Amino acid sequence: MDLYRGLRVAFAAAALLGSAVAAGSGDQARPRGVVELFTSQGCNSCPKADAYLGELARRGDVVALAYHVDYWDYLGWRDTMATAENTGRQSEYARALGERSVYTPQAVVNGRVHMNGASRGKVEKALAALEVAGKGLTVDLTLSEGPESVIIEAGAAPGPAQKANLLLVFFDPVTPVEIKQGENAGKTVTYWNAVSGIQSVGMWSGQEIRVEIPASELKKRGAAGCAVLLQALDKDGNPGAILGAAILDTPQG
Repeated sequence: MDLYRGLRVAFAAAALLGSAVAAGSGDQARPRGVVELFTSQGCNSCPKADAYLGELARRGDVVALAYHVDYWDYLGWRDTMATAENTGRQSEYARALGERSVYTPQAVVNGRVHMNGASRGKVEKALAALEVAGKGLTVDLTLSEGPESVIIEAGAAPGPAQKANLLLVFFDPVTPVEIKQGENAGKTVTYWNAVSGIQSVGMWSGQEIRVEIPASELKKRGAAGCAVLLQALDKDGNPGAILGAAILDTPQG
């Protein structure tokens, strides 16, 4: 527990030095993009990608989230942070992106393109290319904490009105895990921003909106951090382009 708390403090300090959202801040820089990593404690090619995601989280100019999946559990180690919901989100992305299968480590950038999550060059190139092409985060989105609630504010669309889903993503900022069996047996891996749940909190139709969520809702989730994504859906309801994002490292309540 002492190690976990120490890492939490280090994470918070690094985030404040970057451009990530500080809890309670009303002036939030727009992130360059969103990197969602699909990973597993039972995947021997994932630790390199997990370490890179940790760098992104500490860097603070992107919203970096790790979704632990459960389909490698049969290899001898049950991922302690995997959920069926995370696996389902990856499958939905596969359908949206026209892929027939899923894999780890997979990074999805801005909900638009995917690549091996351990290939930092490809991830960085995708972030830059999407930004230049106008497919970065184009909508201002803020996430702030009040005494009794968490407040989400989304700006207006910069172009023609469109619809998107407001998603709250709950995560644990820093979690060291000692892996005792399976392909990574004997390793202790530190996982960053491991997603524990996703909740839809409203729809956006291209106009400015403000959504207030009781702090008790975050308490129920038991997560130490949360992010908000403004994400379009395809015609089949699968996740599409992410238009805006913000992160709150250590929500209280």
